[in-house]
Amino acid sequence: MAVRVIVVDDQVMVRAGIAAIVDAEDDLTVVGEAADGAAALALAAATRPDVVLMDIRMPGMDGLTATARLTATDDPPRVLVLTTFHEDPYVYEALRAGAAGFVLKDALPADLLAAVRVVAEGEAMLSPAVTRRLIDRFAHDTPRAAPEPARLDALTPRERDVLLGVARGLSNAEIGAHLAITVGTVKAHVNAVLGKLGVRDRVQATIVAYDLGLVRPHT
Repeated sequence: MAVRVIVVDDQVMVRAGIAAIVDAEDDLTVVGEAADGAAALALAAATRPDVVLMDIRMPGMDGLTATARLTATDDPPRVLVLTTFHEDPYVYEALRAGAAGFVLKDALPADLLAAVRVVAEGEAMLSPAVTRRLIDRFAHDTPRAAPEPARLDALTPRERDVLLGVARGLSNAEIGAHLAITVGTVKAHVNAVLGKLGVRDRVQATIVAYDLGLVRPHT
């Protein structure tokens, strides 16, 4: 079954170009286009896409608000943010709002298509190391919610160690070497951490680790 995609961008030519690239693939299909966040929410409710390609800066409801509302729904779509540069502070905000990653608007078509396929499979299209750099760059200017220590209390000491490794941008192999456990064991712990924290990928786990104070910028 083809991955269902909607494209959200206020620039008609950009939106049409991205939609054409995606819709040309046999395993992907564009089920709609929207010019702002409010239209995107209505379109997503009507079409139930798997992936939403979301511009951030749009008139009316912006992409940040739309991303937060989409990811808060039951069985939400995966959101890929469209941006013009990788150190955009709004990208960091979008990740905190639940986006699965970002794609540069001038990316090669092959990279855009790969990103859609990766997030459609439930993975994050952004490494925790990149997320950490975004945190270091922008977190000081971003208000945080009050800590929720009970979320960390649900983790075993080993799961906390694994979460710390994830938040520091380490691969499963690097975490395993550091903790002297197998990669398979690391994977099992990562899955348990994601489940207990109520997040879907390593990027969101990194954001949570920061929000809960387990990791701080520049540490």
